[in-house]
Amino acid sequence: MGMQQTLRALADPSRREILNMLKKGRMSAGEIAERFSVSGAAVSRHLSVLKEADLITDQREGKFIYYDLNASVLEEIMLWISELRGGDGHAETK
Repeated sequence: MGMQQTLRALADPSRREILNMLKKGRMSAGEIAERFSVSGAAVSRHLSVLKEADLITDQREGKFIYYDLNASVLEEIMLWISELRGGDGHAETK
């Protein structure tokens, strides 16, 4: 996926919260929705945007869909930011 789509997905606070929840381990859509005060449809849309940006993966098990964090995309963004800063983690000064 493109960097623009990934950054757009990360721009929303609710989606960042979902990623924070998934860093502790996989969760079902219902478990994720329980932690938000918005409609299930809104949570489903957030999950869709995160999935389209490859920030999460999903796996169906029976009636449930479980979501996992895809950290490799986040690592790519961190690498890009590091390279933007000069590669060594310190901003260059002139």
